[in-house]
Amino acid sequence: MDILLLHGLGATGAVWDGLTELLDDEWLAPDLPGHGGSARLHRYSFGGMAAAIADQLPVAGPFVVVGHSLGGVVALTLATGWFGIEVSGVLAVGVKVEWSADDLARAAAMAARPPRVFATRDEAEQAYRKMSGLERVDPAGIDEGADGWRLTLELAAFGVGAPDMAGLLRAARCPVTLAAGEHDHMSRPDQLRALRDDAVILPGLGHNAHVEDPAALLPLLYSLR
Repeated sequence: MDILLLHGLGATGAVWDGLTELLDDEWLAPDLPGHGGSARLHRYSFGGMAAAIADQLPVAGPFVVVGHSLGGVVALTLATGWFGIEVSGVLAVGVKVEWSADDLARAAAMAARPPRVFATRDEAEQAYRKMSGLERVDPAGIDEGADGWRLTLELAAFGVGAPDMAGLLRAARCPVTLAAGEHDHMSRPDQLRALRDDAVILPGLGHNAHVEDPAALLPLLYSLR
């Protein structure tokens, strides 16, 4: 089984290191467009991100796709079959399924901000941790230029907007498992269960469940074989 791992907004493929250490299968963990070492997009959309990922894959599948947050939406977008990739199953973890007008306004404001330059690496690393919600700093998440340090994340990626989760679930051509940590403040269990009553709630975990306890994902992942 080939496994495709798609990280969330503000992170990089390195967030999956804890999970990949547990896998016996072949896997790929690319950086999403606008993140890490991946190319930037002229305009960010879920379809544009899915197309960019599909174009860089060495084979057309089949893949079991595991996506966190934004990566979970991109996984579901790939599962429609519209991008020439065969997806045999999707595990979407920590996807935000309800968006208020304030949520969308804050995301749009973030997308419009100019990139910030930091005087030191430590300041850039601190900003990376805040942006990604992670403690571990992936070196691919920051970069040094002539004028200082920057995040490699292109802030315009915040402009993707709210996903049509119900539509994506209907369009998926494979089994889909939705999951979230019990204490996930972005993908609240009650909201997830309102969308899919078979959604899996991971006890004791938060939004970054895939980092907090990678082994908790294994039974869900292998059920999609």
